[in-house]
Amino acid sequence: MPPTTAGLHHVTAIAGNPQRNAEFYVDTLGLRFVKQTVNHDDKYTYHFYFGDAEGTPGTNITFFPWGDQGRSGRFGEGQTKVTTYFVPPESLDYWIDRLESNDIEVTGPIERFGETVIEFDDPDGITLALAASAGTPNGHPWDPSPVPAEHQLRGFHSVSLAVSEIEPTADVLTEGLGYEFETAEDGWHRYRSAAGGPGSIVDLVETNRPRGQMGTGTVHHVAYKSQDTAEQEQWREHLSDRGLHVTEIIDRKYFKSIYFREPGGVLFEIATMGPGFTVDQNEDELGTELVLPEWLENERKEIESRLPSFKSPSVEPDPDVQ
Repeated sequence: MPPTTAGLHHVTAIAGNPQRNAEFYVDTLGLRFVKQTVNHDDKYTYHFYFGDAEGTPGTNITFFPWGDQGRSGRFGEGQTKVTTYFVPPESLDYWIDRLESNDIEVTGPIERFGETVIEFDDPDGITLALAASAGTPNGHPWDPSPVPAEHQLRGFHSVSLAVSEIEPTADVLTEGLGYEFETAEDGWHRYRSAAGGPGSIVDLVETNRPRGQMGTGTVHHVAYKSQDTAEQEQWREHLSDRGLHVTEIIDRKYFKSIYFREPGGVLFEIATMGPGFTVDQNEDELGTELVLPEWLENERKEIESRLPSFKSPSVEPDPDVQ
Protein backbone atom coordinates (compact mmCIF):
# COMPACT_ATOMS: atom_id res chain seq x y z
CA MET A 1 0.00 0.00 0.00
CA PRO A 2 1.24 3.53 -0.77
CA PRO A 3 1.79 5.92 2.16
CA THR A 4 -0.88 8.42 3.20
CA THR A 5 0.09 12.06 3.59
CA ALA A 6 -0.74 13.78 6.87
CA GLY A 7 -1.79 16.86 4.89
CA LEU A 8 -0.40 20.23 3.91
CA HIS A 9 3.30 20.97 4.39
CA HIS A 10 3.48 24.48 2.90
CA VAL A 11 1.98 26.71 0.21
CA THR A 12 4.24 28.72 -2.10
CA ALA A 13 3.03 31.80 -3.97
CA ILE A 14 4.45 34.64 -6.07
CA ALA A 15 4.52 38.14 -4.60
CA GLY A 16 5.49 41.51 -5.99
CA ASN A 17 7.39 43.92 -3.76
CA PRO A 18 9.34 41.93 -1.12
CA GLN A 19 9.12 44.64 1.56
CA ARG A 20 5.36 44.94 1.23
CA ASN A 21 4.99 41.17 1.25
CA ALA A 22 7.00 40.65 4.44
CA GLU A 23 5.38 43.54 6.29
CA PHE A 24 1.89 42.23 5.55
CA TYR A 25 2.53 38.66 6.71
CA VAL A 26 4.46 39.74 9.82
CA ASP A 27 2.94 43.09 10.85
CA THR A 28 -0.66 42.41 9.83
CA LEU A 29 -1.08 38.63 10.06
CA GLY A 30 1.40 38.22 12.90
CA LEU A 31 3.34 35.31 11.41
CA ARG A 32 7.01 34.85 12.12
CA PHE A 33 9.50 35.63 9.34
CA VAL A 34 11.08 32.19 9.56
CA LYS A 35 13.56 32.22 6.71
CA GLN A 36 15.06 34.74 4.30
CA THR A 37 16.82 32.90 1.49
CA VAL A 38 16.71 32.64 -2.31
CA ASN A 39 14.83 30.54 -4.82
CA HIS A 40 17.18 27.63 -5.54
CA ASP A 41 15.97 27.57 -9.14
CA ASP A 42 16.34 31.35 -9.59
CA LYS A 43 19.08 32.53 -7.24
CA TYR A 44 18.48 36.24 -7.89
CA THR A 45 14.95 36.00 -6.47
CA TYR A 46 14.23 35.93 -2.74
CA HIS A 47 12.41 33.04 -1.11
CA PHE A 48 10.59 34.07 2.07
CA TYR A 49 9.00 31.72 4.61
CA PHE A 50 6.36 32.81 7.17
CA GLY A 51 5.02 30.45 9.84
CA ASP A 52 4.63 29.81 13.54
CA ALA A 53 7.37 30.28 16.16
CA GLU A 54 9.24 27.19 14.97
CA GLY A 55 8.37 27.19 11.29
CA THR A 56 6.48 23.93 11.83
CA PRO A 57 5.47 22.08 8.64
CA GLY A 58 1.81 22.82 8.07
CA THR A 59 2.10 26.48 9.11
CA ASN A 60 4.39 27.96 6.45
CA ILE A 61 3.30 30.11 3.55
CA THR A 62 6.27 30.94 1.34
CA PHE A 63 6.86 33.46 -1.43
CA PHE A 64 9.01 34.20 -4.43
CA PRO A 65 8.84 38.04 -4.54
CA TRP A 66 9.33 38.95 -8.20
CA GLY A 67 9.47 42.69 -7.54
CA ASP A 68 7.27 45.50 -8.79
CA GLN A 69 8.21 44.79 -12.40
CA GLY A 70 7.30 41.10 -12.25
CA ARG A 71 4.70 39.69 -14.62
CA SER A 72 1.19 39.77 -13.20
CA GLY A 73 -0.55 36.44 -12.88
CA ARG A 74 -4.12 35.58 -13.76
CA PHE A 75 -6.23 33.34 -11.57
CA GLY A 76 -7.98 30.50 -13.36
CA GLU A 77 -8.23 26.77 -13.91
CA GLY A 78 -5.36 24.75 -12.45
CA GLN A 79 -4.61 27.11 -9.58
CA THR A 80 -5.17 27.45 -5.85
CA LYS A 81 -8.31 29.49 -5.15
CA VAL A 82 -8.07 30.02 -1.37
CA THR A 83 -5.50 29.21 1.33
CA THR A 84 -7.26 28.89 4.69
CA TYR A 85 -5.84 29.11 8.22
CA PHE A 86 -7.27 27.91 11.51
CA VAL A 87 -8.28 30.49 14.13
CA PRO A 88 -10.11 29.86 17.41
CA PRO A 89 -13.86 30.60 17.17
CA GLU A 90 -13.59 33.38 19.74
CA SER A 91 -10.94 35.14 17.59
CA LEU A 92 -13.03 35.86 14.52
CA ASP A 93 -14.27 39.27 15.68
CA TYR A 94 -10.71 40.23 16.58
CA TRP A 95 -9.56 39.37 13.05
CA ILE A 96 -12.40 41.20 11.33
CA ASP A 97 -11.55 44.32 13.34
CA ARG A 98 -7.82 43.93 12.77
CA LEU A 99 -8.11 43.46 9.03
CA GLU A 100 -10.64 46.24 8.51
CA SER A 101 -8.54 48.63 10.61
CA ASN A 102 -5.73 47.95 8.14
CA ASP A 103 -8.04 48.85 5.22
CA ILE A 104 -8.38 45.23 4.12
CA GLU A 105 -11.77 44.33 2.68
CA VAL A 106 -13.26 41.29 4.41
CA THR A 107 -15.83 38.96 2.83
CA GLY A 108 -18.12 37.23 5.32
CA PRO A 109 -18.53 35.81 7.82
CA ILE A 110 -20.04 32.94 5.81
CA GLU A 111 -20.87 29.37 6.77
CA ARG A 112 -19.02 26.64 4.89
CA PHE A 113 -19.16 22.97 5.85
CA GLY A 114 -20.45 23.90 9.30
CA GLU A 115 -17.65 26.36 10.04
CA THR A 116 -17.61 30.16 10.03
CA VAL A 117 -15.16 31.59 7.49
CA ILE A 118 -13.97 35.03 6.43
CA GLU A 119 -11.98 35.76 3.26
CA PHE A 120 -9.66 38.59 2.23
CA ASP A 121 -6.83 39.28 -0.21
CA ASP A 122 -3.18 39.98 0.54
CA PRO A 123 -1.55 43.05 -1.11
CA ASP A 124 -0.84 41.09 -4.30
CA GLY A 125 -4.37 39.68 -4.62
CA ILE A 126 -3.79 36.19 -3.21
CA THR A 127 -6.99 35.09 -1.47
CA LEU A 128 -6.67 33.92 2.12
CA ALA A 129 -9.32 32.76 4.58
CA LEU A 130 -9.67 32.18 8.30
CA ALA A 131 -11.83 29.29 9.49
CA ALA A 132 -13.16 29.47 13.02
CA SER A 133 -13.16 25.86 14.09
CA ALA A 134 -13.70 24.05 17.37
CA GLY A 135 -10.92 21.71 16.23
CA THR A 136 -8.32 24.49 16.03
CA PRO A 137 -4.88 23.13 17.03
CA ASN A 138 -2.90 24.77 19.84
CA GLY A 139 0.11 25.49 17.64
CA HIS A 140 3.38 27.16 18.65
CA PRO A 141 2.67 30.85 19.29
CA TRP A 142 5.38 33.37 18.48
CA ASP A 143 5.81 35.60 21.53
CA PRO A 144 7.04 38.79 19.74
CA SER A 145 4.12 38.68 17.30
CA PRO A 146 1.99 41.84 17.10
CA VAL A 147 -1.01 39.49 17.35
CA PRO A 148 -1.78 38.21 20.87
CA ALA A 149 -0.99 34.52 21.34
CA GLU A 150 -4.64 33.58 21.85
CA HIS A 151 -5.59 35.03 18.44
CA GLN A 152 -2.60 33.94 16.33
CA LEU A 153 -3.09 31.88 13.17
CA ARG A 154 -2.78 28.18 14.05
CA GLY A 155 -1.52 26.73 10.79
CA PHE A 156 -3.31 25.57 7.67
CA HIS A 157 -6.90 24.46 7.74
CA SER A 158 -7.18 23.73 4.01
CA VAL A 159 -6.58 24.79 0.44
CA SER A 160 -9.18 24.98 -2.30
CA LEU A 161 -8.18 24.18 -5.86
CA ALA A 162 -9.95 25.50 -8.97
CA VAL A 163 -10.28 22.83 -11.69
CA SER A 164 -12.41 22.42 -14.79
CA GLU A 165 -13.43 18.87 -13.79
CA ILE A 166 -13.53 17.43 -10.30
CA GLU A 167 -12.94 13.76 -11.08
CA PRO A 168 -9.35 13.72 -12.47
CA THR A 169 -7.96 15.78 -9.56
CA ALA A 170 -10.10 13.87 -7.06
CA ASP A 171 -8.61 10.63 -8.38
CA VAL A 172 -5.08 11.87 -7.65
CA LEU A 173 -6.12 12.92 -4.15
CA THR A 174 -7.89 9.66 -3.30
CA GLU A 175 -5.95 7.01 -5.22
CA GLY A 176 -2.66 8.86 -5.24
CA LEU A 177 -2.33 10.70 -1.92
CA GLY A 178 -4.67 8.82 0.39
CA TYR A 179 -7.46 11.38 0.72
CA GLU A 180 -11.10 10.43 1.20
CA PHE A 181 -14.18 12.20 -0.14
CA GLU A 182 -16.09 13.73 2.76
CA THR A 183 -18.97 15.84 1.47
CA ALA A 184 -20.04 18.47 -1.08
CA GLU A 185 -21.75 21.81 -0.57
CA ASP A 186 -22.58 24.67 -2.96
CA GLY A 187 -20.19 23.38 -5.60
CA TRP A 188 -17.33 22.77 -3.15
CA HIS A 189 -16.14 19.15 -2.88
CA ARG A 190 -14.30 18.36 0.35
CA TYR A 191 -11.57 15.73 0.67
CA ARG A 192 -9.71 14.89 3.85
CA SER A 193 -6.50 12.95 4.35
CA ALA A 194 -7.13 9.55 5.91
CA ALA A 195 -4.38 10.44 8.40
CA GLY A 196 -6.54 13.33 9.67
CA GLY A 197 -5.28 16.16 11.84
CA PRO A 198 -4.60 19.86 11.07
CA GLY A 199 -4.17 20.85 7.44
CA SER A 200 -5.72 17.62 6.17
CA ILE A 201 -8.44 19.20 3.99
CA VAL A 202 -8.38 19.89 0.25
CA ASP A 203 -11.47 21.38 -1.37
CA LEU A 204 -12.07 21.13 -5.12
CA VAL A 205 -14.13 23.81 -6.86
CA GLU A 206 -15.18 23.64 -10.51
CA THR A 207 -14.43 26.73 -12.56
CA ASN A 208 -15.20 27.78 -16.10
CA ARG A 209 -12.35 30.27 -16.14
CA PRO A 210 -9.55 29.71 -18.68
CA ARG A 211 -6.30 28.15 -17.55
CA GLY A 212 -4.59 30.42 -15.02
CA GLN A 213 -1.38 32.24 -15.80
CA MET A 214 1.46 32.00 -13.31
CA GLY A 215 2.74 35.34 -12.05
CA THR A 216 2.50 37.87 -9.24
CA GLY A 217 -0.61 37.30 -7.17
CA THR A 218 -0.96 33.57 -7.82
CA VAL A 219 -0.04 30.41 -5.91
CA HIS A 220 2.89 28.54 -7.44
CA HIS A 221 2.40 25.14 -5.78
CA VAL A 222 0.90 23.23 -2.87
CA ALA A 223 3.13 20.91 -0.82
CA TYR A 224 2.09 17.83 1.15
CA LYS A 225 3.86 16.09 4.04
CA SER A 226 6.14 13.09 3.77
CA GLN A 227 7.94 11.65 6.79
CA ASP A 228 11.29 11.11 5.04
CA THR A 229 13.01 10.30 1.75
CA ALA A 230 12.25 6.58 2.08
CA GLU A 231 8.56 7.46 2.05
CA GLN A 232 9.15 9.84 -0.87
CA GLU A 233 10.58 6.96 -2.90
CA GLN A 234 7.36 5.06 -2.25
CA TRP A 235 5.41 8.10 -3.46
CA ARG A 236 7.56 8.35 -6.60
CA GLU A 237 6.98 4.73 -7.52
CA HIS A 238 3.27 4.80 -6.74
CA LEU A 239 2.53 8.08 -8.55
CA SER A 240 4.67 7.15 -11.54
CA ASP A 241 2.76 3.87 -11.82
CA ARG A 242 -0.39 5.98 -12.10
CA GLY A 243 1.04 7.78 -15.13
CA LEU A 244 2.18 10.98 -13.41
CA HIS A 245 5.55 12.52 -14.23
CA VAL A 246 7.36 12.83 -10.90
CA THR A 247 10.74 14.52 -10.42
CA GLU A 248 13.72 12.99 -8.70
CA ILE A 249 14.19 13.94 -5.04
CA ILE A 250 15.53 17.52 -4.86
CA ASP A 251 17.41 18.91 -1.86
CA ARG A 252 15.74 22.14 -0.70
CA LYS A 253 18.07 22.50 2.32
CA TYR A 254 15.26 22.59 4.91
CA PHE A 255 13.46 19.59 3.44
CA LYS A 256 13.70 17.32 0.40
CA SER A 257 11.04 17.44 -2.29
CA ILE A 258 9.48 15.74 -5.27
CA TYR A 259 7.11 17.50 -7.69
CA PHE A 260 4.39 16.55 -10.16
CA ARG A 261 1.50 18.29 -11.89
CA GLU A 262 -1.91 16.74 -11.38
CA PRO A 263 -4.33 16.47 -14.36
CA GLY A 264 -6.23 19.61 -13.39
CA GLY A 265 -3.04 21.65 -13.76
CA VAL A 266 -2.07 22.29 -10.13
CA LEU A 267 1.61 21.77 -9.28
CA PHE A 268 1.98 19.46 -6.27
CA GLU A 269 5.04 18.93 -4.11
CA ILE A 270 5.66 16.26 -1.47
CA ALA A 271 8.17 17.50 1.11
CA THR A 272 9.90 15.81 4.04
CA MET A 273 9.30 16.93 7.62
CA GLY A 274 12.96 17.75 8.20
CA PRO A 275 15.67 18.67 8.74
CA GLY A 276 13.94 22.03 9.36
CA PHE A 277 14.92 25.68 9.57
CA THR A 278 17.46 25.42 12.40
CA VAL A 279 20.04 23.63 10.23
CA ASP A 280 21.67 26.99 9.44
CA GLN A 281 20.34 29.35 12.16
CA ASN A 282 19.54 29.11 15.84
CA GLU A 283 15.82 29.29 16.60
CA ASP A 284 16.11 32.83 17.99
CA GLU A 285 17.93 33.96 14.81
CA LEU A 286 15.38 32.65 12.30
CA GLY A 287 14.63 35.13 9.53
CA THR A 288 17.01 37.83 10.75
CA GLU A 289 19.42 37.73 7.80
CA LEU A 290 19.86 36.31 4.32
CA VAL A 291 21.02 32.70 4.39
CA LEU A 292 22.19 30.76 1.36
CA PRO A 293 22.65 27.04 0.78
CA GLU A 294 26.28 26.02 0.90
CA TRP A 295 26.40 25.51 -2.87
CA LEU A 296 25.66 29.23 -3.37
CA GLU A 297 27.83 30.74 -0.60
CA ASN A 298 30.73 31.45 -2.96
CA GLU A 299 28.34 33.61 -5.03
CA ARG A 300 26.98 35.58 -2.05
CA LYS A 301 28.43 38.96 -3.07
CA GLU A 302 26.98 38.82 -6.57
CA ILE A 303 23.63 37.46 -5.36
CA GLU A 304 23.25 40.19 -2.73
CA SER A 305 24.11 42.87 -5.29
CA ARG A 306 21.32 41.72 -7.60
CA LEU A 307 18.57 41.21 -5.03
CA PRO A 308 16.14 44.09 -4.37
CA SER A 309 16.82 46.15 -1.27
CA PHE A 310 15.04 44.67 1.72
CA LYS A 311 14.90 45.17 5.47
CA SER A 312 13.41 42.55 7.78
CA PRO A 313 10.15 43.93 9.19
CA SER A 314 10.35 45.28 12.71
CA VAL A 315 7.79 43.87 15.10
CA GLU A 316 5.54 46.31 16.92
CA PRO A 317 3.29 45.00 19.70
CA ASP A 318 -0.47 45.28 19.36
CA PRO A 319 -1.38 48.56 21.15
CA ASP A 320 -4.58 46.93 22.49
CA VAL A 321 -2.60 44.28 24.39
CA GLN A 322 -1.66 45.26 27.94
